[in-house]
Order: sequence, then C-alpha cells, then structure tokens
Amino acid sequence: MREIDANLITQTVKELVIKANKILPDDLVDCIQCSRECENNETAKSVLSDLQANIDAAKELDIPICQDTGMAVIFAEIGQDVHIKGALFEDAVNAGVSQGYTDGLLRKSVVADPFKSRVNTNDNTPAIIHTRIVSGDKIKITAAPKGFGSENMSRLKMFTPSATRDDIIDYIVDVVKTAGSNPCPPVVIGVGIGGDFEYSALLAKKALCRSVSVRNQDDFYKDMEIEILDKINSLDIGPQGFGGKTTALCVNIETYPTHIAGLPVAVNVGCHVTRHASKMI
Repeated sequence: MREIDANLITQTVKELVIKANKILPDDLVDCIQCSRECENNETAKSVLSDLQANIDAAKELDIPICQDTGMAVIFAEIGQDVHIKGALFEDAVNAGVSQGYTDGLLRKSVVADPFKSRVNTNDNTPAIIHTRIVSGDKIKITAAPKGFGSENMSRLKMFTPSATRDDIIDYIVDVVKTAGSNPCPPVVIGVGIGGDFEYSALLAKKALCRSVSVRNQDDFYKDMEIEILDKINSLDIGPQGFGGKTTALCVNIETYPTHIAGLPVAVNVGCHVTRHASKMI
C-alpha cells in the first residue's frame, strides 16, 4: 500500500488546470497547422493562421488560449493500492481547481445553483470528477477544461438496435451541421456509442481526451471516424464559420457494451482548443 498526501493531489490538479488552459497538446497544434497548409479557401487559411498565432501568443505570454477557461472536468485513475491521507480525494481535487483558477488568473464560470439563483462560486468549483479504480499504486489525473460554446452544441440520442451505420453517421454529421459556427470550428468531435444514457455521454467526453493522431483500434470504428470526418468537412462551415474544408480536425469514437434493447449515441462537441493535460503521481 502506497500513501499519497492529498496536498500532492491538490498541487497536481492546480498545475494541470493552468497548463491545459494555456498550452494545447502538440498533436492538436500540428493538426491545425496541417489543416492550414491543406486548406484551399483563402479566408479559411487566414483564419487558421490567426488561430495558430493566438495559440503561439498564449504560450509566449503565459495567458489562456481562450477567454472561456471552461468548467473543470477531472478524470482520475486511482490505483487500488493507493491510500490517500490528509483529506478526501474530491476535496483535494476541488482545492486544486480553486487554487488553479485563482492563482492562474483563469476566468471563473461556475454558478452554484443551475437554475434558481445562478450565483458564481468565485473559484470555478465544484469540478466534474470522474474516478476509476485501476491496478497499481499510482494516480493518473487528467484535467479537461470544457468551454460551453461547444458544450452547448452537444447532443445525445437513444437509438434502437435497428439503427444502421448510416443512421448513426448521418446523426453525428447533422449535430455538427446544426451547430454551425457556434462551437468555434474547426471542432474536435467525441462520440460515445453504447453503455446507457449517462455512460454514452461519458464515453463521448473521454473521446475528446484521446490524441487526435490516434484512431480507434477497431477497424470498423476507425473507418467510421474517417468517413464522419470527411462528411463533416464537406459541409463548408469552415474555420469560425467562414467556409472551407476544415470544419473538424478529428472525430474520436469510444464504445462500450450496451443492453439488447438499446443503442445510445452521444456527441460531445469540442472547439479548436479542445484542452487536456495529464500527469501520473
């Protein structure tokens, strides 16, 4: 049994929420650059150049890539041979989010009551926390701040098992078409297929944390990812909605077993700054 002090968890979360909001993963930056080089539409090429300049400036000036620094989503894989001492795990995570958003001068966007009063909590807590018990004596923490310009465009549909491959592809493409310029394209699309109502949405969120350079290991879903991306990029929405063939940078599909009577499909839309940062402690 390995003991981990809750203060280490707090410090790690603090570092990760700041890093994720200021520095994009290298593979996503490369994807934006590649899209600019391949784009034929001059307006789209210019917009992609501006997005690149913004990413570079954020890194150089040590400021957030986007003014919407999101709601903090934390994924944690906790080794079953770990004992956390000093505080409860979720309290330690929320302390890290609070410190990160305060000391990192990140915009605080969380309201305590979702409907009645909507008063800001003033430290961006509570976070959305997803934990999973795994083997080993370490904890892997991933921070994935999620802005709501893109989150608001996300959708979930409970298909029946009679749905075809084309039905699902058309649904995902239509979600992006309906979203238009609202989620600040080019977008990253996370798709969750299977599980139940809430788990398909979790799969879609997790899909946004997968590298944009890694395709699904199952050829069936890999081919779906490629086909959906091609169809989305044929919509001519383009970067920031000004037209062009770069509406999406990537489509990631994650799946899970489901009930004989169901086929849930969730689409989580991420903007061009689909952010995440991970660390093992």
